[in-house]
Amino acid sequence: MGGTEFKSKIDIRGINPYILITKEIAAKIKMGWKRPMPVLVKINELPEKHWKINMMPAGNGDFYLYLHGTLRKASNTKVGDIVRVRVSFDNKYRGGPMHSMPEKFEDALKKDKRALESWEKLSPSRKKEILRYFANIKRDSALQHNISRAISVLGGNNERFMGREWKDGK
Repeated sequence: MGGTEFKSKIDIRGINPYILITKEIAAKIKMGWKRPMPVLVKINELPEKHWKINMMPAGNGDFYLYLHGTLRKASNTKVGDIVRVRVSFDNKYRGGPMHSMPEKFEDALKKDKRALESWEKLSPSRKKEILRYFANIKRDSALQHNISRAISVLGGNNERFMGREWKDGK
């Protein structure tokens, strides 16, 4: 796997356990990167096969490496632990939506100009997140319900959707 190795404390931000990756360490992983950074991670040399994740920019050159429950369980770690972190850039990562846009969502966007404009302004990672969310919905009624909610928030209604607050289509 290679990569950069260092020790750090697992902290918590809201309800999300994370490790702060300083701008100096981030530069060793991938110089000049400013977007969510695709990386391969091991904590205390676990799991056996590295974990794929995107580090999220903090806005000042630092990044948040959020630690999914599966990774914490595999590495037997918790908030407050000092851990050995190995991180390398994921050169095999390919951006862009992994899932196709549901036809019903595409039709709904075409009918709502403001929602369509907001959709077009979303970052590729946010679009990917929404399309992945839709792809995992099994029941047609649930899909339709969530498409309606997506159109509502993209159309400018201030409400929660997909675990976050939306305001003015963002």
